[in-house]
Amino acid sequence: MISIQGIKKNFGSLEVLKGIDLHIDKGEVVSIVGPSGAGKTTLLQIIGTLDKPDAGTVCIDGIDVSHLSKKKLSDFRNQHIGFVFQFHQLLPEFTAIENIMIPAYIAGLSQREARQRAQDLLDFMGLTERASHKPNELSGGEKQRIAVARALINHPAVILADEPSGSLDSKNKEELHQLFFDLRDKFGQTFVIVTHDEQLASITDRTIHMRDGLLETTPIDTINTIEL
Repeated sequence: MISIQGIKKNFGSLEVLKGIDLHIDKGEVVSIVGPSGAGKTTLLQIIGTLDKPDAGTVCIDGIDVSHLSKKKLSDFRNQHIGFVFQFHQLLPEFTAIENIMIPAYIAGLSQREARQRAQDLLDFMGLTERASHKPNELSGGEKQRIAVARALINHPAVILADEPSGSLDSKNKEELHQLFFDLRDKFGQTFVIVTHDEQLASITDRTIHMRDGLLETTPIDTINTIEL
């Protein structure tokens, strides 16, 4: 599903990623943890094609994204990768269902098909009655579930999440975490999640530890890798 080889990234004289090799299988829910400055978000942005590495390759669904033109890379990102951020990033002037539909419009879907997909996702999320509500009329947990639905609408190969439950209370955190596994079980969805939430990291299929721009090998990682 995702194959990363020799990824390096510098910002000026600062070496942020120092040679990352990582493979993630389809249907895995993987967490990436580590102290601030470890390079977690930079790695996630490179996997998501939002940034380019200085060296190394990223292949998603068998496609080496480093060889794509700017236009093809944008299309690939829209159709193959979904993003969930700590703060939902919903557009305040649009309703819940309209926010979910935006990536589908960008992908060229008809209004009818985009709306049907969005409605199906709202139903799955248990938010059918919130379709016409704008973000300021939704709770924090509802907003984040809408953001997850938006990430899913184009049936992406992978969902990349950066501290997705960081702004939620305990109840909404638990519901969001369970949602990730429900989506994996129902749709075979792959998740790569950067998090400081120990509870979330403890229940993912595999936890990747980062420090100082490198992956740390722990006994748990080794066992999980063998099992995969």
